[in-house]
Amino acid sequence: MAAERDDVERTPDGRYVVVDGRRWRASDPGIPDRLRAELVAELMSARRAVRTEGDAARHRVQDAKVALGERGEPWWEEPSDDGLAERMAATARVLLRHRPEGTTCPSEVARVVGGERWRPLTARVRALAHDRAGELEVLQRGAAVERDATGPVRIGRGSRFPG
Repeated sequence: MAAERDDVERTPDGRYVVVDGRRWRASDPGIPDRLRAELVAELMSARRAVRTEGDAARHRVQDAKVALGERGEPWWEEPSDDGLAERMAATARVLLRHRPEGTTCPSEVARVVGGERWRPLTARVRALAHDRAGELEVLQRGAAVERDATGPVRIGRGSRFPG
């Protein structure tokens, strides 16, 4: 569960929390606190949206849970290429929903997904954003750039970004 507290019972390996006798996958402990706070805030917003919008908002909860490592491939195992891409895309979408007028840096997505081993993932996040043109957009100084652009970039919402 995303809102994990110190008083919540955990399994000895720390991979699960136990609530009312039921086991739930714990969030990835490698996510930096500032980014975790944004992901959890968006998860709570998505849960509220499900109450008012119903099934139309469930994809937001799914994205937040995948980004936090609570769904999808287990965060404690070596991810497959598809599992890694799914978590990266979900993380980018969650951060962009949380920052409706803003963007996110590929390194922020890599830090959520990769923990202390985030640096090599930054290029993969950037490539993923290019691969998902329309949903995501790679920007430099506010303008869309091609795959071969050099220098710092940001990821923004594309024209087909899922709300």
